[in-house]
Amino acid sequence: MGASVTIDGLQYANWSEKIFRQMRAGGVDAVHVTIAYHEMFRDTVLNIERWNRWFERFPDLIVQAETGDDIRAAKAAGRTAILFGAQTPAPIEDDIGLVEILHKLGLRFMQLTYNNQSLLATGCYEAEDTGLTRMGREVVEEMNRVGLVVDMSHSAERSTLEAIAHSARPIAITHANPARWHPAKRNKSDRVLRALAESGGMLGFSMYPHHLKGGSDCTLDDFCAMVADTAEVMGVDRLGIGSDLCQDQPDSVVEWMRVGRWTKKIDYGEGSAAAPGFPPQPAWFRDNTDMPGLAEGLRRVGFDAGEVAGIMGENWLRFYDASFGPAS
Repeated sequence: MGASVTIDGLQYANWSEKIFRQMRAGGVDAVHVTIAYHEMFRDTVLNIERWNRWFERFPDLIVQAETGDDIRAAKAAGRTAILFGAQTPAPIEDDIGLVEILHKLGLRFMQLTYNNQSLLATGCYEAEDTGLTRMGREVVEEMNRVGLVVDMSHSAERSTLEAIAHSARPIAITHANPARWHPAKRNKSDRVLRALAESGGMLGFSMYPHHLKGGSDCTLDDFCAMVADTAEVMGVDRLGIGSDLCQDQPDSVVEWMRVGRWTKKIDYGEGSAAAPGFPPQPAWFRDNTDMPGLAEGLRRVGFDAGEVAGIMGENWLRFYDASFGPAS
């Protein structure tokens, strides 16, 4: 694979020097990190400030990236490029003007929903999916204008299809798997995957156990066979990795991810009442040092060297080049 880049399209780890060093040990050149789940604008800015302190403390390991060329420069310098994304539209509150402000602060991905209905679209846990709202259509157009990628990873089917159709630029599903392989609420139908591919969008495969057939016991070979099957549906150039790795997070964090401040009850989401915390990662992907093993698994199921390089990062990099700047 030589000079090809390795990119993880989504992580939400309990960040530390240990994890930053694991990224370097695993040859991970860029990671899209979540800086908001339920946070409104001010709290999102505080999270960016926290990242700024990490960039100051560990300049030999990590650097913020806002373009594909920033990732190339980070790789050349032996550092991991960090891209900011929000798994919620909460940071823009009810103000479309904050789309541009957040883009200027470095945000490069924003989900139109987390699991619930938002002001923009419907999340995958709602009983009824009403599609994009009036504000949702306006925000998609503004995201297209400034170069903020529409992410529909947690969105319901109609909303996702309408986002693909309404967006003038290709969108991403940064961390999900095919529903026909494993019918988790967050995994995507073939109809969505085909529409995504036909529009030039990207799918990042998730290694979060609730999204895997067999959960934590899913094998590397089964996972990679699923990737090969999806390539038949979407084409290999539309595929990447979005591991959804939540390394070293305490179980209290997954409760906050699901509940935020919107309910006083406990919502176990895709887990179960018997095991409300984070499920164990599959043995073949516990941290960033396991990334080379994933590439080897892809080779074993028949992908050639160029295809493996694409799935492991080059496809994301090409998408970033086309997506992060203002509309031409």
